[in-house]
Amino acid sequence: MFKDYNMNQVILPLDLEMKLKENDIAYAVHDLVEQIPDEAFASFLHKTGCPAYHPRMMMKIILCAYTQSVFSGRKIEALEEDSVRMMWLAQGHEPSYRTINRFRVNEEVKELLRQCFVQFRCQLVKEELIDNEAIFIDGTKIEANANKFTFVWRKSIEKYSANLVEKSNQMYDELLAKEIIPEIERESIEELSTQELERVVEKLEKTVEAYDKKIEESDVVSERKQLRSERKTPKQYRKQFKDYVARKQKYENDMTIFEERNSYS
Repeated sequence: MFKDYNMNQVILPLDLEMKLKENDIAYAVHDLVEQIPDEAFASFLHKTGCPAYHPRMMMKIILCAYTQSVFSGRKIEALEEDSVRMMWLAQGHEPSYRTINRFRVNEEVKELLRQCFVQFRCQLVKEELIDNEAIFIDGTKIEANANKFTFVWRKSIEKYSANLVEKSNQMYDELLAKEIIPEIERESIEELSTQELERVVEKLEKTVEAYDKKIEESDVVSERKQLRSERKTPKQYRKQFKDYVARKQKYENDMTIFEERNSYS
């Protein structure tokens, strides 16, 4: 046996408020907007032209849509036809997405919406629905300070550091072979220190600046084009060595924090 279901039978319309639950968000939005004094909407009143939608109604449907993470004018318009709470708040009106967008870009409406969010939070705190320390009330997820993805492991840092030493040495040899920069004084041939990497960056900066000066001084199009092409290589090396400096400093800092431990968070 099934419950009665007949699409051909006329059903009298019911008050939409009866379809809403007692604690529905629509009631909170309704109460909030009704607390706004009439003076705040005085500028929207015009004595001539077609009667406009009531600004309280417009505020309610916009705020209600925002509580459902709906921000598009077209989607808000669609909610007016599908959502019971939106139908109740609009009381049968169905403003188009153009009307909604024109209304909410008004400077006075922007300030009203900002004030509404502040007052809404204060109201939730007053009714003890959220804690006074709450930062977000829209379900925003914040990564914990010490979850498994924030751990730094000694073995990984040692591996990354060794790769950095190998690649930086290889690239430095390439710079010398291509005569892009002159040789620098090194404390050890095994590894470029952070200070030595910074000196390489300085040398590359001077090389790029020299190309810039030549390009500015040249009036020959083909020559300028050739110089720009040649400048690409030292610029690419400069970018790479800047990255090496930052990573080298990070790895050194990580090793200092480790002390005798194998990891930290």
